[in-house]
Amino acid sequence: MNRIAIIRKDKCNLKKCNFLCASICPINRAEKDCITEVNGKARIDEVLCTGCGICTKRCPFSAISVLNLPEELKSDPIHRYGDNEFELFSLPIVKKNTVIGIIGRNGIGKSTALGILAGNLKPNLGDYKNPVSDEQIIQKYSTSWMGDYFSRLFNKKIKISYKPQRIELLSEIYSGKVIDLLKKNDDRKILDKLIRELDIENIKDRELKDLSGGELQRVAIIAAIIKKADVYYFDEPSSFLDITYRIKIAKVIREIIEEESAVVVVEHDLATLDYISDEIQIVYGEPSCFGIFSQSKSVRRGINEYLEGKLDSENIRFRNYPIKFFDSSTGKTFSEEILFEIPSLEKKFDKFSLNVNALNLRKGEVLCIMGANGLGKTTFLNIVSGNIKSDTNEIDIKEVSYKKQSLEVIDKKVIDFLKEKAGSEFSSGWYKQNILEKLNIQSILMSNMKELSGGELQKVNIAANLSGDTKLVLMDEPSAFIDVEDRLNVAEVIKEFVIKKEISAVVVDHDIQFIDHLADSMLVFEGTPGKKGIVNEVLPKKAGMNKILKMLDLTYRKDPINNRPRINKLGSQLDREQRKKGVYYS
Repeated sequence: MNRIAIIRKDKCNLKKCNFLCASICPINRAEKDCITEVNGKARIDEVLCTGCGICTKRCPFSAISVLNLPEELKSDPIHRYGDNEFELFSLPIVKKNTVIGIIGRNGIGKSTALGILAGNLKPNLGDYKNPVSDEQIIQKYSTSWMGDYFSRLFNKKIKISYKPQRIELLSEIYSGKVIDLLKKNDDRKILDKLIRELDIENIKDRELKDLSGGELQRVAIIAAIIKKADVYYFDEPSSFLDITYRIKIAKVIREIIEEESAVVVVEHDLATLDYISDEIQIVYGEPSCFGIFSQSKSVRRGINEYLEGKLDSENIRFRNYPIKFFDSSTGKTFSEEILFEIPSLEKKFDKFSLNVNALNLRKGEVLCIMGANGLGKTTFLNIVSGNIKSDTNEIDIKEVSYKKQSLEVIDKKVIDFLKEKAGSEFSSGWYKQNILEKLNIQSILMSNMKELSGGELQKVNIAANLSGDTKLVLMDEPSAFIDVEDRLNVAEVIKEFVIKKEISAVVVDHDIQFIDHLADSMLVFEGTPGKKGIVNEVLPKKAGMNKILKMLDLTYRKDPINNRPRINKLGSQLDREQRKKGVYYS
């Protein structure tokens, strides 16, 4: 049996556990060196290992994973980071005139694959000890499309444009005004057109370091599109963007393939992925352990197979349960008891003003906020939290917790950070089961927060937000960086927490599926982005969804197989029928 052993070196602590894994390993006890010590960390010999799982279960720091690779896997790894570290077995297929959508869990190799294809990471063919030559890589894949691709890549005969996932790092690499950066790369002479279509006219003369997440994302996307390239790679282009911009960026990215180019997009927002892609490729395996890319599939089939957890044509089940989108429009989970009365609010800045009508927050209620970027949603949360004072009525709500859009990153272990936030509740069975386990945080408790991925850091910040004696939970974009499966878990965790604690929550997010799963009621922000935000009344979820989609000129339907919301193609039969009935959210 082909197996892989992973040691998470940031968690492995042989001094504290007295090298427990080696002492309990049956192979070691038979006087063979299956588990040894290298540089103060455990090392597992994958040839000697029998996969008994004893060390995995007994490790007090959850630092060990021993996994059997799929029997159907015939290929050798294309890259491995090191001894007992993550292994990637394949790459997405790049096709001319085609937008390939990539879907998979966090930590399963999507960004690694894009890094290899973009030339930012050289594959080592699994031999992390001895560097391989360009010729060895080309020869290895000479009978597949990858051989020709790597030949052109290494000989600089293929031009690549790459939009990274970590857009916040761009301001550390580049300095200066937005327009100066973009003008340097306008190979296709379409910069003026994209400035209009993605609405960055009012920020083009600002410094890159002064941009918000949504503004920086749009600039990064434009910077990638205006380059003349053979292949374009986009890693999570919808993060921080509202629904309007998600559709706009989908359209401008799709226009790239009209010029004989290929496009690969990694995306967690299923609605955007559905809208933007021509084909879907699924990445499966085990997060932080190994990843494998599936065959290319039609969009609907690919997304549905991912949600089902089974690849039909490959006859591989990679998850033992389906991801389901339940009909959340029925049943009432909150009471009529009012916990907080929010008075009418006004706030004026130099170039922006916000007006919010009075509203009530009820016990057990999750109020979700949607609207275009630049309408004051984050400003509203800051006023309610007490971080900003209203120009009119004052708000003084005690015991409020606020997860901001910018995530808290400190030089501290996750377990210590959450213990400070949760206090004595951290050790309770309920907290462990309903917060740590459901958010999949147990395995990273011993990790330093500075070493976490974006998705892991988001979940830790959410857990911190749901800790302690809070009466009102405020969250700004909790779905950002999180994969599909964890997004639904997050929605359920928030909802269950609010009901059990008999408190209220206000959540700002842009993911339709996430909001549909979570919201009891909605607050729709209207107005002119960057100038004026207006909020009228709290609406039932269905009415709120219909209103926001009508404002955005989009119609949605539910997939008959798994109930997931899907964007109707503009002008399609379903789109025309729903518009005629005034039903934008079916």
